[in-house]
Amino acid sequence: VQLVESGGGLVQPGGSLRLSCEASGFTFRSYAMSWYRQAPGKERELVATITSDGGTTNYADSVKGRFTISRDNAKNTVYLQMKSLKPEDTAVYLCNVRIWFDVYWGQGTQVTVSS
Repeated sequence: VQLVESGGGLVQPGGSLRLSCEASGFTFRSYAMSWYRQAPGKERELVATITSDGGTTNYADSVKGRFTISRDNAKNTVYLQMKSLKPEDTAVYLCNVRIWFDVYWGQGTQVTVSS
């Protein structure tokens, strides 16, 4: 299993970014996918989850209405569209999949929101 995130960077408050996570090594269309984030000195936080068919999504209260998770099963990729970014969104964003009893993580992509 391999998860490779991309799309992070430095953005001003109020700006937008789209993160991507390209998956390989498993049947992507069969599993729910999640985005987490971890800020320095803080615990890892679940940001958003999407079911295998993309029909149901869930979000942390802190990002509801600003972030959108989506997936393209033909491209084995899950996305996180982030808008109205705030300094408190600054973190490493990680892609996650649970396959039976195993949990897999990507290496993460840094998002920094600062003026």
